[in-house]
Amino acid sequence: MSSSSAAPSSNRTYAGSIAIIGVLFFIFGFVTWLNGTLIPFLRLACDLQSDAQALLVTFAFYMSYFFLAIPSSYILRRTGFRTGMSLGLVVMAAGALLFIPAATTRSYALFLTGLFVQGMGLALLQTASNPYISVIGPIESAASRISLMGICNKVAGALSPLVLGALVLSGANETVARLESVVEPAARAALLQELSDRIILPYGVMAVVLLLLGLMIRLSPLPEIEGETAADPGTEGSDTRTSILQFPHLLLGVVCIFVYVGVEVMAGDVITVYGKALGLGLEQTKSLTTYTMVSMLVGYTIGIFTIPRFLRQETALTLSALTGIAFAAMAFLTSGRLSITFIALLGLANALMWPAIFPMAIDGLGRFTKIGSALLVMGIAGGAIIPQAYAHLSPTIGHQAAFFWCVLPGYLYILFYAVKGHRVGRT
Repeated sequence: MSSSSAAPSSNRTYAGSIAIIGVLFFIFGFVTWLNGTLIPFLRLACDLQSDAQALLVTFAFYMSYFFLAIPSSYILRRTGFRTGMSLGLVVMAAGALLFIPAATTRSYALFLTGLFVQGMGLALLQTASNPYISVIGPIESAASRISLMGICNKVAGALSPLVLGALVLSGANETVARLESVVEPAARAALLQELSDRIILPYGVMAVVLLLLGLMIRLSPLPEIEGETAADPGTEGSDTRTSILQFPHLLLGVVCIFVYVGVEVMAGDVITVYGKALGLGLEQTKSLTTYTMVSMLVGYTIGIFTIPRFLRQETALTLSALTGIAFAAMAFLTSGRLSITFIALLGLANALMWPAIFPMAIDGLGRFTKIGSALLVMGIAGGAIIPQAYAHLSPTIGHQAAFFWCVLPGYLYILFYAVKGHRVGRT
């Protein structure tokens, strides 16, 4: 996109809009990366018996994107970006409130419902905010802007496991030891209920904060940007095609988002399960997600200073995919804490993937920008499917081999999209 950009006319408005979207990306990160702590917490509090059960946390959360992304695009058509973002925050607050009855009854099904509802709200927010930050300025520098949003997202992602872990998993090893020594069912149930109740306060506070932010966004001066003007009208065929299915680079991008989010969740959330399998206790595994987020922060910082000044978006994606392949191989070939370290370092490989894939996939969509964004957000369901594949493979072939074979095909496909896939169907 060039001088025809739909960016706001005032630099002050432009900066203010980016700041508002930055707050939203902080919220995305804080809520999304709580899952890394929720997995071991709910496994203990709800007395779950397998990794597959525990990883239903990511399944419920990320599958909501698949079901809600398309409806979100229609909601945005009626409400516009600003009201849609506000509504998404309100829905997220409703999901947080469901954690209160879930905790008091220790109902895993109700916890999963709360996570699904939170994912619904995030699907609406993501469908609105990702194209917004992509088209608010030149498409050539969209990856740099999304990298800035990624820093907001991953700072929150690094903080949220530490905050929630301190609140709900403090003294976790002692709690596990007490549970193992208790034989009386009523005493065991009382200990588990005491643990479950720890989640009520943080999620109650979260609900209030989300509601207040929803009101603030609704009353904010965030300017509206129409999908019809959100792409360069001179880009190939953007105003002559009649269906979103006529953009193969977008459809291949949806698959790319699917595998990317899958490998990101493997590195960010499944790392806690992986660490437990390699012998770490709850006190150690509760902070592993933070290490992945810190390595992602390094990657995002690199993106801000290098794209597009030194690296094109597709070059950054190519290098990221190759780095992911290398680190995944090293995680497989090493053992113990060193293997876990390489999984955390996958955050560095993953950091620039979303910032590169999303603008490359929506470039040239014109009036199809909102529905194209919705299809890409549907791809976030990869975060539900790929961890489940890992959970079902690991008992058979081992945790290290399962992890490797779940992430390697994803990185290979991302490499294909970076080199060739993003150009398919374009002249």
